Amino acid sequence: MRNRVNRVVLIGTGFVGSSYAFALLNQGVTEELVLVDLNKEKSEGDAMDLNHGMPFAPSPTSIWFGDYSDCKDADLVVITAGANQKPGETRLDLVEKNTKIFKSIVGQVMASGFDGIFLVATNPVDILTYAVWKFSGLPKERVIGSGTILDTARFRYLLGEYFKVDTRNVHAYIIGEHGDTELPVWSHADIAGKNIDDWISKEAAYKQEDLDSLFLNVRDAAYQIIERKGATYYGIAMGLVRLTKAILQNENSVLTVSAYLDGQYGHNDVYIGVPAIVNRNGIRDIVELNLSKDEQDKFTQSVKVLKKTMEPVIKN
Repeated sequence: MRNRVNRVVLIGTGFVGSSYAFALLNQGVTEELVLVDLNKEKSEGDAMDLNHGMPFAPSPTSIWFGDYSDCKDADLVVITAGANQKPGETRLDLVEKNTKIFKSIVGQVMASGFDGIFLVATNPVDILTYAVWKFSGLPKERVIGSGTILDTARFRYLLGEYFKVDTRNVHAYIIGEHGDTELPVWSHADIAGKNIDDWISKEAAYKQEDLDSLFLNVRDAAYQIIERKGATYYGIAMGLVRLTKAILQNENSVLTVSAYLDGQYGHNDVYIGVPAIVNRNGIRDIVELNLSKDEQDKFTQSVKVLKKTMEPVIKN
């Protein structure tokens, strides 16, 4: 028997995938990293390039270009493959073409004997995570989407900038669809234990209108970045590494991932971004926040949009 080490298989070495692999190596998160992609030459080049940086990495990582058979011994399969979001295109526009791609990918992964955890990042992430769950037959706890982890990071960053506080001391969530119907949970947003409302009421320089505008910048950030550079990849890559650490190191960390609702928040049979406790077994629990009526209504609308969009493609 081989010595048991953590193995991550990355499927898709485009902008997001290669950025994830680079960040993973820099943080020394896993012992083995396998790159799988239709573009064999590009992925082989990525593996070579990453290996040449090994002397500067915090810990050894065995990296190679592989195939679906390598998924058999993987702890985590991360999917970043699929069609990219084009300028002017919403994440939901991608659903039909990427669902077809995913059916083939997941079929080949499961044929290897894979029995680990799926982590999905390709858009529309909530719908494609549902598709991976359906196609794989794995328990819902072991199929996770990146959800609103990046939206939440953007939210905390911009709130930190606005209030001039280290973003790591800002605690706030974006939940719902990773897309146009996502929403901020203002009722549970705080800085250093003080609710955002307290900060506004005690300082005339802070205004609710500014915060409303700030959220719009969070929601539309991907469109703004795509317009400027063609794609977003650094932020989500670091978010995926954060999730990978939470899983492989059994952290029981609370992260806003795309998780399967089975009655939580009053909804069923949908993957959507919510705070969840993530550990070595996947999603341990969903954290059910006590939302305001307005927040609950917006969340319900987000669920409806996802279900309506995915129904003709996945659920038939």
